[in-house]
Amino acid sequence: MISKKLLDAINEQINAEYYSAYLYLSMSAWLEAENLPGFANWMQMQNREETMHATKLYDYILERGGRVQLKAIDAPPTKWDSPLAVFEETLKHERKVTALINDLMNLAIAEKDHPATIFLQWFVSEQVEEESSVETVLQQLKMIQQAPGMVFMMDRELGQRSFTPPADSAD
Repeated sequence: MISKKLLDAINEQINAEYYSAYLYLSMSAWLEAENLPGFANWMQMQNREETMHATKLYDYILERGGRVQLKAIDAPPTKWDSPLAVFEETLKHERKVTALINDLMNLAIAEKDHPATIFLQWFVSEQVEEESSVETVLQQLKMIQQAPGMVFMMDRELGQRSFTPPADSAD
């Protein structure tokens, strides 16, 4: 059985993952309104990933005999100055999520909950990938600041991204 302290923390992480999904959906809506459907698609795929992360945590709680407690999701921002600003905020947000996951891992270690540490390792690795993919887009956006027409080429490229759940995912 999972400890109350770890159960509460994982329930909080479920909320954080759903907020991430909501944030990326809001970013997608803004990008779509700015006539950047490829960028909007990229954020839609982020939304799906974050929803899948929340579902993995939800399923884990149930598997360990805990009780899932869903909480209200804060409203995300709805406007940004540019695609660059969107991705700067995305990187900042992913770094915050990484810190939350690391805190969860530290708690699982402190609680000597070996199944939780094994489970959370997937999220630790996932955050490395999350930050890296956002950083790549952000650096490309910075490179093309002096050539605004390149944004449309990037838009086409980002529109090719699709969602592929990991092999170990229930989704």
